[in-house]
Amino acid sequence: MALRTLESLGELAGKRVIVRCDLNVPLKDGVITDDGRVRASLGTLRTLIGAGARVVVISHLGRPDGEPKPEYSLAPVALRLGELLGTPVAFAPSTTGTETASAVEALADGEILVLENLRYQAAETSKSDEERQAFARELAAFGDVFVSDGFGVVHRKQASVYDLPQLLPSAAGSLIETELGVLDRLTETPERPYTVVLGGSKVSDKLGVIEHLLPRVDNLLIGGGMLFTFLAAQGHAVGKSLLEADQLDRVRGYIAEAESKGIRLVLPTDVVVASGFAADADHETVAADAIDSTTFGDAGIGLDIGPDTAAAFADIVASSKTVFWNGPMGVFEFPAFAAGTRTVAEALTHVDGLGVVGGGDSASAVRALGFTDDQFGHISTGGGASLEFLEGKKLPGLEVLGW
Repeated sequence: MALRTLESLGELAGKRVIVRCDLNVPLKDGVITDDGRVRASLGTLRTLIGAGARVVVISHLGRPDGEPKPEYSLAPVALRLGELLGTPVAFAPSTTGTETASAVEALADGEILVLENLRYQAAETSKSDEERQAFARELAAFGDVFVSDGFGVVHRKQASVYDLPQLLPSAAGSLIETELGVLDRLTETPERPYTVVLGGSKVSDKLGVIEHLLPRVDNLLIGGGMLFTFLAAQGHAVGKSLLEADQLDRVRGYIAEAESKGIRLVLPTDVVVASGFAADADHETVAADAIDSTTFGDAGIGLDIGPDTAAAFADIVASSKTVFWNGPMGVFEFPAFAAGTRTVAEALTHVDGLGVVGGGDSASAVRALGFTDDQFGHISTGGGASLEFLEGKKLPGLEVLGW
């Protein structure tokens, strides 16, 4: 079956359209610090408003664990959405109930309403099919059709993602359609040379991606906290750096597989080692096989790839035709350890082909470092969903849309 898209829903003027967005943005003291996911939702919402639909937006934010918590309210997001759309956006302080029903009924053609955080209701994420379905029925009463456009949650079997689209005529929005098009190119039809850059803290978070993509790529570059498990697998000391000792054998297997298949697996040749995990920690750059030779001895902790490694990674990235990057190269939140991530991000802006920032921490990093979304071929909103897709897994939120 093919993915059902907006066109399959027919004429939408005057219809109540429930849209499942992913508006799970970072907030600090009630202020959005990165509105990338709000911006990513605009395409579908503008299409629906322009078609004269009465739009009801639903989303989660954070993990309030099934109860109302003010710090997880979507009210600031509704306000920002209105600013970006240039039109008033109403907000309902509950996801269910008579007041919410009245707010939905009050919508005119082309108007939009945001409901409060779905995860204020424990049933949204319940493991019980009956509980989720009961909540989905309450939500379904607010709409005539359903549009799924939160790619970041399609790997979850949750009420608004999996059960709700089975109760109403349903389709994917343009964000999901775009994400799938990009991911299909990464897995099935990449233009070569094809380079994957993986970082972040843990190898275990990326095992499935490495396994699935390793036979498909030309270059696999390893940075971030996970690099130290690779170094340890080669017999090098890593001090107090992040290490997953239970993954050493598996990593040795990946290194051997890459060698046997002629895939270029590139590990750092130098790293930035600090006296501790702090923004102002003393630090120095050393060879990757000499981490314990710093003035910190075996108490040193690696917090970034070194400048030689960053330059080598940048050369490979910039000369590739397809690049997928997921995971920072170091602790980019600390300026002293952001250089590796910045260098790789800069190189990605020069890719003559498709350069993809793989969502999550990578997307936050490029924005925090001053890059804009339009400098890259694509910034994914998918995070864990993108990784599971790249692992070759079935995603329940896509299966119910015909994928």
